[in-house]
Amino acid sequence: MRLVVGSDHAGWLIKRDVLAHLAALGHAVIDVGSFDDRPVDFPDIARNVTAKVLSGEAERGLMVCGTGVGAAIAANKVKGIRASVCHDVHSAHQSVEHDDVNVMCIGAQIVGPWLARDLISAFLAARFSTDPDMRRRVAKLHEMDAGT
Repeated sequence: MRLVVGSDHAGWLIKRDVLAHLAALGHAVIDVGSFDDRPVDFPDIARNVTAKVLSGEAERGLMVCGTGVGAAIAANKVKGIRASVCHDVHSAHQSVEHDDVNVMCIGAQIVGPWLARDLISAFLAARFSTDPDMRRRVAKLHEMDAGT
């Protein structure tokens, strides 16, 4: 799978482990920063991640910040993006299966590298449900994006 990964300064240390895990799984990865612990604004990273998802350069995105909350808020401001904070494996896969989430956000101050790997594996293995109820609900999200 083609993926884009971004972090702010609070998430860059764990992002290194995330990148290694994705490489071990054989995924193609675009890293849009941050690359050190110098302060960076998470909305800027969210713009970079979401642009790659919307353009089709990446099928899904991963963002790591301190709690994952700011990253999810910023990513969800972009039409066509459905981002979710995931700190447990169930949410990581169900967010895709039920809500067709295309950007997962993780809090580096909340989860450690081992749990981040499990979350990412669950997120990437999940597929959007074919259940008509789930499809109808996500279609309504698309309508909301369109302002209808």
